[in-house]
Amino acid sequence: MYKILTVRDTVRVPPSRLGEPLEEVIVDVLRKSYEGLTDKDVGTILAITELKKVETGRIIMGDGASYHDVTFEALIYKPEVNEVVLGEVVEIVEFGGFVRLGPIDGLVHVSQVMDDFVGYDKKKGALYGKESKRALKEGDKVRARVVTVSTRRAPRGGKIGLTMRQFGLGKLEWIDEDARKEAKA
Repeated sequence: MYKILTVRDTVRVPPSRLGEPLEEVIVDVLRKSYEGLTDKDVGTILAITELKKVETGRIIMGDGASYHDVTFEALIYKPEVNEVVLGEVVEIVEFGGFVRLGPIDGLVHVSQVMDDFVGYDKKKGALYGKESKRALKEGDKVRARVVTVSTRRAPRGGKIGLTMRQFGLGKLEWIDEDARKEAKA
């Protein structure tokens, strides 16, 4: 789920940048410090969207930098268990498929791809159903449900587990086929 988060922090403006416009320097420092960071409670910080308030700076003895208390807004993405997401398959491996969910990737394990025995075709780079003959390959658009979220405090940290085994989930073409079959019945 995407959210806008309001954050308060103290930003150190290095002495070498004191002649530059203060707000531009602070936004640059915030972007370098926060963007791409993943926190288990907050999610992945995608962008600093707005600098709301900059307070008067302080200089600390022995350090030529100025320190400013700031309030800013950040765009975050935090996947929630049971959230239904759209994504694109970016890699197929023997044990499943990696799905790009915007800023991060999730894994659909072979046991969660479809209700069929799933095989791996290394030459074609695809997972396929033995009986249904359905294939999942790189570039396919899918709808999946988040079943596990394990994040840790580090850039690009965490693991997202996905399933596509329920009605209304899977490769978008499969969903259309199933809906047509359901309408005929």
